[in-house]
Amino acid sequence: MKTAVVLFNLGGPDSLNAVRPFLYNLFSDKAIIGAPTPIRQLIAHIISQRRSNTAKEIYEHLGGKSPILEQTELQSLALKKRLESESPEDEIEIFISMRYWKPFVEETIINVEKFNPQQIVLLPLYPQFSTTTTGSAFNSWWKSTKGSTLEHIPTVTICSYPSNKGLISAQTDLIREAIQTNRLSDYRLLLSAHGLPKKIIQQGDPYQKQVEKTASAIVEGLGIEKLDWCICYQSRVGPLEWIGPATEDEIKKAGKDKKNVMIVPIAFISEHSETLVELDIEYLKLAKDCGVEEYHRVPTVGTHEDFISGLANLVGGAVSAIRNNKLRNKIGPKNVRIRCPSCDCISI
Repeated sequence: MKTAVVLFNLGGPDSLNAVRPFLYNLFSDKAIIGAPTPIRQLIAHIISQRRSNTAKEIYEHLGGKSPILEQTELQSLALKKRLESESPEDEIEIFISMRYWKPFVEETIINVEKFNPQQIVLLPLYPQFSTTTTGSAFNSWWKSTKGSTLEHIPTVTICSYPSNKGLISAQTDLIREAIQTNRLSDYRLLLSAHGLPKKIIQQGDPYQKQVEKTASAIVEGLGIEKLDWCICYQSRVGPLEWIGPATEDEIKKAGKDKKNVMIVPIAFISEHSETLVELDIEYLKLAKDCGVEEYHRVPTVGTHEDFISGLANLVGGAVSAIRNNKLRNKIGPKNVRIRCPSCDCISI
């Protein structure tokens, strides 16, 4: 069968000139700022104008653009190779859809239509579900495919995979490698995820619970006796109260406790500004200023073999669900829009 797998990610500016429109697209998303459209667009205009210079400085550290598309393309190639080796009888094509910069969902839909698949799997590159990430991407997909040839093609949405075996295996492997390479003693493991305003969690978003699920699975997988670890949240912006503890506060605490720090990004699966600049540059400086003697950051899972294997298993399970008609929580026209099997995410 012809299967289209669509990978969703945030996207990032491909030049310094793209920084401001990228920020505008981000903050004009209703899932990010819930104000009525005219007010939301005004707020997005103000924020993108005020933050563009600071954001440009961040991307200058990265060569003037975000590496997220190139990283996602590498993951796409690795996943395609894995799926083709496991199902040589099927014709599989991987597509990339970015939420706030190119390739936008409209372009991706055109390419998927040209492929003319018999079934579609929507796979977010966000292990933990949030209405602000996966939910926004899926809603954009359904809205954009309405009236297209894709609207009635059997489609599975893989909502989340916070404790996926491949994801956890890749994470623990990278952590063990970092521990052995740096021979750290008396260190604290900071499992850092992107933060969210508290009010979003209070409205029923499962993100924080799923981050905790990922962290617990990592700690269990490491099996290190008396491991000193904690969950923390980074990338806070704006005046709202965010979930915590904040990563920067935990780094300061580690300095006071005379602990070395090993920081692990557990909600980012590829390298981009939040890892390469925020964690590697800004938080490294903070750690040194706070008296942390050794600060090490574990790489994201990227194209780690175990992670790609985990994604392939998710796609395989989704395809089997379509073929075997074992679909739960069916929604949409002709029952073709479904949530992933064995999923505890809120409906979108």
